[in-house]
Amino acid sequence: MDYSIKIGGEAGQGIQTIGDTLAKVFSKTGYHVFTHQDYESRIRGGHNFFQIRLSNKPISASRNKIDILVALDKESILLYKNELSEQGIAIYDSSALRQKYEGKKLLDVPFETLAVEHGKDRIMANTVATGAVLGMLGLKLDILFEIINDIFRKKGEDVIKGNINAVKAGYDFASKNCTDCSFSIKEPAEESLMLINGVEAIGLGAISSGCKFYSAYPMTPSTGILNFMSEKAEGYGIVVEQAEDEIAAINMTIGASFAGVRAMTGTSGGGFALMVEGLSLAGMTETPVVIALGQRPGPATGFPTRTEQAELMFVLHTAHGEFPRLVFAPGTPEQAFYLTNKAFDIAERFQIPAFILFDQYLADSAWTFGRFDLSKIKYNDYRLRGNDFKKLGSYKRHAFTDTGVSPLAVPGDARHVVVTDSDEHDEEGHIVEDAETRIKMVQKRLLKKIPLIRQEMSQPILYGADKPDIVIVGWGSTYGVMKEAVDALSPPRPPLIKGGQRGGIAMLHFSEIYPFPSSPKFLHILNKAKKAICIENNATGQFARLMREETGYEFKYKINKYDGRPFIIEDLIGEINAVIG
Repeated sequence: MDYSIKIGGEAGQGIQTIGDTLAKVFSKTGYHVFTHQDYESRIRGGHNFFQIRLSNKPISASRNKIDILVALDKESILLYKNELSEQGIAIYDSSALRQKYEGKKLLDVPFETLAVEHGKDRIMANTVATGAVLGMLGLKLDILFEIINDIFRKKGEDVIKGNINAVKAGYDFASKNCTDCSFSIKEPAEESLMLINGVEAIGLGAISSGCKFYSAYPMTPSTGILNFMSEKAEGYGIVVEQAEDEIAAINMTIGASFAGVRAMTGTSGGGFALMVEGLSLAGMTETPVVIALGQRPGPATGFPTRTEQAELMFVLHTAHGEFPRLVFAPGTPEQAFYLTNKAFDIAERFQIPAFILFDQYLADSAWTFGRFDLSKIKYNDYRLRGNDFKKLGSYKRHAFTDTGVSPLAVPGDARHVVVTDSDEHDEEGHIVEDAETRIKMVQKRLLKKIPLIRQEMSQPILYGADKPDIVIVGWGSTYGVMKEAVDALSPPRPPLIKGGQRGGIAMLHFSEIYPFPSSPKFLHILNKAKKAICIENNATGQFARLMREETGYEFKYKINKYDGRPFIIEDLIGEINAVIG
């Protein structure tokens, strides 16, 4: 069982409400769900869509073919009717669209009329549409009723009852009138699954890591983290500050970390440009901070609400001077959760800035999981507090050590004075000008730490054939679509080739981007493959360039997409087939 539902319409028509509600119903029923969105950067108007895929097996990307289309405007029918599968049906309200469409694959459902008759309010038209989709699929309404009760509890019984009646009306109409509906719904494999998107997972990972301060200025697609942290602030004792700009946001975060708490900021490319001086400040003062950077197409404002992987080089090389940094790029919400935790741990242990690099596609895409394993969450307090100072006769904030990592004290927590400076400084943190101290400090901050940080970095994930002839390579949000492409292109048994058991296709996915691990074991897979293809959502192949810079390996084949949209399974498979012939 594998169905895709697309809700299309203008901004302000409640597209996301229908999509989110259906996704919650499916996940709570126990079906695996994957969702993604496409929306324009305007509050009202402009064409948007929300796409849901559900299955009784794990899924990780969107398909081209649509089984149910909910068309809230005329443009949805014109744009997507050719995407309907063989059994696909489009539902619409002819009175709202002021046009009647004829055809076997079109079903006129009077959303607004049913909303007024049964819910007593035209605003419940979207609730009718949600019920109609469930009626077409033949799913029970119990879970949707629970969701409605939770959402509208504060608005009173009349609103709850009206929405429930609207759901029933849509459900009954579709059940009776969709004579061509032939959807076969199988029993779900699970009782209930967790539905979570990328920004929620990053926020949850931060909270699980003991983050106590979050400061940011709203900017798509990172704003969701600010919203999530704000919602959870009171329950988890977190100070959340919407700063006046991104310069203030990163400086507040550095200040909070210096004061003794785990701190984080989030932004997007344009906002990060303003944070660059603050980033160097964190590098010089060796103050641990975590920065969540959401990528979107540029330059300048670009496509504010769409996706791209074009800021990898920006993150790696921005800021003045040389200092170590850590870059993670999760491919799933699950990876986002665990890697955010790892970022906090390494940032504080080595006293460096750490990046969670994501994009709009991962930010808004929702996946289903059983549960996250909290036993994998690592939390060690690497700071000196209270009684820890009794072991020290004196304290030097930037003391020279074999590892380059100096004692990290909390100011005001003991009799020792904690000093640091944005100028070059000595071990105690005071400004210096001499060359000898400068050399020692660069070696301490940078050259001693980098080899140790490399040892903390994990190898990329290998998925597919053990000894593949074809290897597709990607990073960040391309994980899910590459995984499904490998499944689709893998024969039941890899063919035998002269010289041994080689053949088939595999994926190498990188989520721990920089620095590369000290022993790049993945190189033998690339070197022995007949064709290795680097897949990226950018125009210049930024990860391919990083691979060459770090390892000397050069990709001969690349698939680059830079129209602001993510890869879709069938499209990527077509591109891969074109490369491998």
